[in-house]
Amino acid sequence: MISTIIIVAAIALLVLWFISVQRKLVGAEELTGNAMSQIGVQQSSRWDALTGLVELLKSYNEHEYNTLRDVISARSGINSGSSAEEAQEQEDKLSAVATRIAVLAEQYPSLKADAGYRQAMDSVNSYENQVRMSRMVYNDAVTRYNRLTRQLPDSIVASVFHFTEKQYLKEDAAKKNMPSLKI
Repeated sequence: MISTIIIVAAIALLVLWFISVQRKLVGAEELTGNAMSQIGVQQSSRWDALTGLVELLKSYNEHEYNTLRDVISARSGINSGSSAEEAQEQEDKLSAVATRIAVLAEQYPSLKADAGYRQAMDSVNSYENQVRMSRMVYNDAVTRYNRLTRQLPDSIVASVFHFTEKQYLKEDAAKKNMPSLKI
């Protein structure tokens, strides 16, 4: 009788531990999804600011306006289910548009002097910093989540429930040499 109670108690403790670890893994996975969503929100805001800049370009260079408008219309949203690769792809598109606008501003000094341009560039720079912070938060959340999925004994529960490792957002080496968008 006592051995049966001990076995039942051990099984109950094991089940409670299993549930506890599963809940911890779900929480960590939700944090990574939330962090990715924040990146999407910030990128969307940057796209909106860049769209405003592109509208300013319309009176300066129709061809560039059409080209950049087409790039902006091809954007896709980042949400909690997006992968690190999808977020990086959007980041690359944003950088290409921002770089092209900076080059055009150099060609048209009156564009750089435009108050709307300066305000939009301040917004773009602000959103750029917010995306950078959101990327750091995402990578921190991924670190915590991946640690849970890889360390024993939690990794056993993670494999049973198919919690897989998440990818980090990588810093683009080319961004370190990116031209400043400040006026």
